Amino acid sequence: MYRTHTCGELRPEHIGKQVVLSGWVQRSRDLGGMTFIDLRDRYGITQLVFNMETNAGLCNQARKLGREFVIQIHGRVQERSNKNKKIPTGEIEIITEKIDILNTSNLPPFTIEDETDGGDELRMQYRYLDLRRNAVKKNLELRHRMAQEVRNYLSNENFLEIETPVLIKSTPEGARDFVVPSRMNEGQFYALPQSPQTFKQLLMVAGYDKYFQIVKCFRDEDLRADRQPEFTQIDCEMAFVVRDDVLNTFEGLTKHLFKTVKGIDIRESFPRLSYNEAMSTYGSDKPDIRFDMKIYELSEIVKGKNFMVFDNVAYIGGICAKACAEYSRKQLDELTNFVTKPQVGAKGLVWVKYNSDGTFKSTVDKFYSQEDLETWAKLLRAKPGDLLLILAGDKTSTLKALCELRLEMGNRLELRKKDEFKPLWVVDFPLLEWDEESRRFYAMHHPFTSPNKEDLKLLETDPGKVKADAYDLVINGVEIGGGSIRIHNEDLQKLMFKTLGFTDEEARSQFGFLMNAFRFGAPPHGGIAFGFDRLVSLFAGLDSIRDVIAFPKNNAGRDLMIDTPSVISEVQLKELSLKISIEKEKK
Repeated sequence: MYRTHTCGELRPEHIGKQVVLSGWVQRSRDLGGMTFIDLRDRYGITQLVFNMETNAGLCNQARKLGREFVIQIHGRVQERSNKNKKIPTGEIEIITEKIDILNTSNLPPFTIEDETDGGDELRMQYRYLDLRRNAVKKNLELRHRMAQEVRNYLSNENFLEIETPVLIKSTPEGARDFVVPSRMNEGQFYALPQSPQTFKQLLMVAGYDKYFQIVKCFRDEDLRADRQPEFTQIDCEMAFVVRDDVLNTFEGLTKHLFKTVKGIDIRESFPRLSYNEAMSTYGSDKPDIRFDMKIYELSEIVKGKNFMVFDNVAYIGGICAKACAEYSRKQLDELTNFVTKPQVGAKGLVWVKYNSDGTFKSTVDKFYSQEDLETWAKLLRAKPGDLLLILAGDKTSTLKALCELRLEMGNRLELRKKDEFKPLWVVDFPLLEWDEESRRFYAMHHPFTSPNKEDLKLLETDPGKVKADAYDLVINGVEIGGGSIRIHNEDLQKLMFKTLGFTDEEARSQFGFLMNAFRFGAPPHGGIAFGFDRLVSLFAGLDSIRDVIAFPKNNAGRDLMIDTPSVISEVQLKELSLKISIEKEKK
C-alpha cells in the first residue's frame, strides 16, 4: 500500500491517526532545528514536519530531498500550531516517522507553482510538468465535470451516445482536411472528420432520433487562441424537430451546465437576434451583450455638410461611450491609433464630447453646428458627459471596425466581466456567401443546411437572398455552438449542390451515400454542435482553449513535447506508395 490517504484528505478529525502518504515534494523549508516539507499529489498539499531534536537522521534525510522527488512517508497526524487557512489541510500536519524515496527528480525547468516562471513554449515542451500545477489541474477537473453533466443531461433527455468513424471520406466544403494515406488501397486517402455531420444525418435516417457524442474533430486551418487543429465538440442531432425544438433542448443543456457547474440559475429565455440585426447593431454575428453601447447608423443625417470624409463613403456609424467626455487628447489619440491598426482597418476616427454643460466639442466643429451634433447625440442615445465615437467607410469593413472599437471600449471601461454571462441565439443567417475570386456561392455553414421554407422559391432565382434555417449560440462574444435544420429531401439537396457549383457527377462522387440514404425515408431532422473546449474555457474565465486541453499544440500546429509533426521513414513511405517532393526556393 503506497498510501492510506491522499494529500488533500486529512482534517482535524484525523488527529492522532497513523497514516501513509505518497506524492511529490512541492517545497522544503529548513528552519534550523525544524524542517517542513509540502507534499503534493493531485488532491492537495499536506505539510510534513521533521524535528532535529527527536530524529536528527530523519531530518537530515529530509533536507536532502529535492523538488519533485517522489516519496512515501509514514507518520502521525497532529494539530498544526500555525494554521494555514488557504488550504483545506491547513489545520493539521504530519509528524514524519519514515521516508522512502520512490524516485528522484532532475531540477524542473520551471517552478511547479500557480504563478510559474515558465513561458508558454517551455511549459508546452514539458507539458507533463505543467499539468502538475494546480491552475492547470483545476481546468481539467472542470472539463471532466462539464463532460459528465453533458452526458447526464442528454441521457435524461433520451439521447444515445453513439460513436462515428474517424477515418472518413474527404469532402471539398469547409476547412482543409487532414488526410491519411491508405496502405491497403494504394494511392487513396482517408480524411479525419471536420465534424461527424453526414454520419449523424445517417443516424437520423436509421431511426436513432436523438444522438449525441463528445467527439474529436480535425481542421487544417490557421490557428489562434480559440482554435486547435484537433478539438472537441458536443455533437448532437434530433429527428422530427423544428428549430425551436433544437433551441429549447440545448438552451436547457446550457442552463443545466451553468446551474450545476457554476451555481448560476438562469431563469429567463435566451434572447434571439437575427443575423442582420446582430451585424447592424453590434458589427458581429457573435455579439457581446454584457454591455450596451450599440452601433447606430448616422449616414442620412451627417451627409451634405461638405465634410468629404462623410460625403464620399457609403456608411457612417457610431457608438456612445458613457461618462467618457473627460477623455484626454492622449486617450483620444490612443483610440485613433487603435482603429487605424491594420487588423481593425478604419481610416480615422471622429469623436464628439458631449460636455456636462450640454455643449459639444468635436474634431468636426468646422463643418457641423451645435444643433447638428445634438441630433447625432440623440440618435446615439447620448447624455451630457458621454463620448461619441464615429467611423466611416464601406459598410462591411466599417461595421467590423466599430465592433472592434466597441469591444476595446468595453475592455477599457471594465464592462466585460468574466464572472458575468450573457447568452443569446443568433438566427436567420444567410444560406450562402458569394466569393468574388472564384465567382461562385459557398455554403455559409455547410451544404446540408436547409433554407427557410419561405425562401425556397429564391434558391433558383436569387440565391444570395435566401436565409438559412440555422442558428448559433453566443455567450459573451464567443460562438459556443452552431447548427441548423437539415435538408432531408433528395431533390432539394440536389438543387443545393447545383447552386454551389457541383456537377451531378461531383455531387454523386462526394455525397452519393447520403443522397442514396434520403431515398429510404429520411425524417425531418436538425442538430447542433457546441465547441466543448471553448465552453470549458469560458466557464474557467480563460481566453485560450489551449489551457483546458491536456496536450495542446502551439500556434504553428506543433506538439513541442513529442516534437510532431515529424518526418517518417523511407520504409513507411514505400509501404504507402508515397514520395515526398519539397521545392526549395532558389536564392
